[in-house]
Amino acid sequence: MNGYNPKWDIDLKFGEAGENWILLLGSDKSKIEVKTERDDWARTGNIAIEFQFKGNPSGIAKTTADWWIHLLALGGEVKAAFVLPVPALKQFVFVNAINKQFRIVTGGDNKDSDLILVPIEMIHHITKTK
Repeated sequence: MNGYNPKWDIDLKFGEAGENWILLLGSDKSKIEVKTERDDWARTGNIAIEFQFKGNPSGIAKTTADWWIHLLALGGEVKAAFVLPVPALKQFVFVNAINKQFRIVTGGDNKDSDLILVPIEMIHHITKTK
């Protein structure tokens, strides 16, 4: 078939809509929070989402962002990223932590942060949260 796609015009419009959405993330119309997960995610299979620092709300509990971008870095190089709507992420993370599906641990500098460990394999469930 020589790679011919009779629906190329539909695919093109869909692709352009996606590109425009990405551009919106960088504009003043959408607030983003970016976190970088270093190295441990590759060994543990988890990302750590901070919700408290020295007993005060922080991270996911305090953000006013619309979107949460979680970068996965290995050896100082970003290997992957998740772009998630903050309201869905908050609900997913806190409900699963309260139901003891996700572990809460201390970490960060001087172990001053409380973190919720989210299995990477569960990330795709976040967008299914209502």
